[in-house]
Parts: sequence; C-alpha cells; structure tokens
Amino acid sequence: MAATQLSPEAATQFQEGINLVLSRWTALQMAVDHNSGGPHSSRIPPLLSQSLFSLITKSKEKIYRDNVVLMLGHYMDLLRTDFEDGGIEYKEVAVKLLTMHEECLEGNFNSIKSLKANPPRWVPSCIPQDDSDDDDNGNITDEIVSDDDSSAMVVDAPETGSRDFQVDSIDSPQTDDGWTVVGGSRRNRGRRN
Repeated sequence: MAATQLSPEAATQFQEGINLVLSRWTALQMAVDHNSGGPHSSRIPPLLSQSLFSLITKSKEKIYRDNVVLMLGHYMDLLRTDFEDGGIEYKEVAVKLLTMHEECLEGNFNSIKSLKANPPRWVPSCIPQDDSDDDDNGNITDEIVSDDDSSAMVVDAPETGSRDFQVDSIDSPQTDDGWTVVGGSRRNRGRRN
C-alpha cells in the first residue's frame, strides 16, 4: 500500500520542488518582475508555495488537478494576470505538482533533481544587456549604478535554475525544427477586419 503522508525528507523535497516549479513558471515570474499585482507582487510566490504545500499535503481528501488549478488561478488573479487559453498553463503546473507529490510519497525525487540540474532558459528582463548606450535618458538604474555609495548596496545574486518553467504538453505537436505548435488567440476567432 502506498504511503499517504510524506516523510520529513520527502516533505522537504516536495516543498523545494514546488518552489522550483513556481520559479520556472514564466508567466508567474514575469508578473512578479513587472509588479503586475502592485508593489507587493514579490510576496505572492512564497505565499502560493506555502498554500500549495498545505493544500496538497494536509488535505484529508484526495486533491484533484482542478483544486490546484483554482488555487493557481486565485493567486494569478492577485497578480492581475489572465490567460486567454482557458488556463492550460494552470493545468500543466497543477499536473506537474501532483505528479511530483505522488513521486515524493514513493520516495522518488528524480523530477526534483532534474529541475535542480537543468538551468533556466528564461532570463529576467531587469538584467542589463548592454552598457554601450551612452545617451542619458534619465534611467534610475543609471543613477544607482553611478552613485558613489553603491559599494554599500546589497545585491542578491541570480539564482541558478530559478526563472523558467516549461511543461511539455502531451497534446502539443512539435515540428521538425523543435518548435511547439500552439493555438491562436480566441479573442480574434470568427471576426474579420
């Protein structure tokens, strides 16, 4: 009979797995990076992670994908983020988390190890790409960098493997060159200009 409660090691691994999945979910990270939910947007992912862990591990009833999707949708609503595809990303994230939970119940941490080992493919937009631009456009970043007291600033180092989440959808066909075919926007279906 399969275990119904996570061991302490499995609980720690699962919490880390949730954090890895959320930190690689591009839509969530972009919403946070752009402060879509206001100045406290950065507080949403840790709260979401804790809520997901509690929902999935502490419920006495079986947790279904739709339960997780509702929670993901609620937190993305807090970030004022909406998907036109009917929440396919929510479903993919939910399936990934529930699968990871089942694996952790069995003591299998391979998917978490895989997430740790694979670096992210998405780089946040706030990292300067080119310093060769000499025109001063009043950018606050330029003022901070040139400030003489900048050595007193504490800057967090970028986390390895913390910004991209890509789920390979079972139903998404891939072309010969490796691209995934996705559906168009529903907003413009059936209308002509």
